[in-house]
Amino acid sequence: MFNNSSKIMFMVILMVGTMITVSANSWLGAWMGLEINLLSFIPLMSGNNNLMSSEASLKYFLTQALASSVLLFAIILFMLENNSIDTNSNSITSMMIISSLLMKSGAAPFHFWFPNVMEGLSWMNSLILMTWQKLAPLMLMSYLSMNSFIMVSMLLSVIIGSLGGLNQTSLRKLMAYSSINHLGWMLITIYSSEKIWISYFMFYSFLSFNLIFLFNIFKISHINQLFSLFMTSKTFKFTMFLNLLSLGGLPPFLGFLPKWLVIQTLSINNQMFVMTVLTVMTLVTLYFYLRLCYSAFMLNYYEPNWMTEVNFSNFSMNFYLLLSFISSFGLFLVSIIYFML
Repeated sequence: MFNNSSKIMFMVILMVGTMITVSANSWLGAWMGLEINLLSFIPLMSGNNNLMSSEASLKYFLTQALASSVLLFAIILFMLENNSIDTNSNSITSMMIISSLLMKSGAAPFHFWFPNVMEGLSWMNSLILMTWQKLAPLMLMSYLSMNSFIMVSMLLSVIIGSLGGLNQTSLRKLMAYSSINHLGWMLITIYSSEKIWISYFMFYSFLSFNLIFLFNIFKISHINQLFSLFMTSKTFKFTMFLNLLSLGGLPPFLGFLPKWLVIQTLSINNQMFVMTVLTVMTLVTLYFYLRLCYSAFMLNYYEPNWMTEVNFSNFSMNFYLLLSFISSFGLFLVSIIYFML
């Protein structure tokens, strides 16, 4: 991506669009930032001369254009009604704003476009869609007051994100449903603590980058390709699957830390029902990650390696191993630092 000057330009505009939205002092300015962000991401998506990426970019454009038009309509309606936007009301216009932002971020029940678009993208574009593109809508939702519609969307995101990944063989769709599940966790933290949701977002982005960095280098797209990978290096294979478990939130790994913070906050606020649903559905997510890892952790498992050799430089290997070490032992390091302070 970064050896093409036009893509670097669009990448900078993409970031500027998000910054405009986050720092805007009016809803119209926030809408304008979202539009800049959308129109700069489309060329990044469709630049591979690939039929699937062209289809994905068209689906993405149509969905985001619909969400943007609903958002703009709701903003104008609000300003006509009240001469200012009262985000604390539970009116229809407030629900329209929330619905459009949920559609932009890919939360359930507006998630229908997300796995299909992910399937047609390259790994680096998928990473941008899973992480950076969620930042602006989530930040705008944090300005709104909590209502029952957001709570329903949060519960649906966690449930659909968990159950949707059970029957997937494509790693992109698996990561997409995992992203929907994590989005449910982020939605509940937005209204509990701003620091926790930003921390959760950063941890999730780091763990997603950790996996996608490897998938991109080895051009892996499906589950069966994982089983015949790294037959010569058991250590490397183990670290990759430990990263998967960390993304799922298994306790000894770094991915459990943000979930731990959320569970602690929910128990302090006496939201036991929500906490139970989140925990149970995350166990379902962990099930399909463990299903991937099971064969790798069986030491006598062997399958012929049909994959072509990939030039994996020493720098890339050392960088990946460093990321994997942080992902695997980050929780211990954070605990030690916390107790020392």
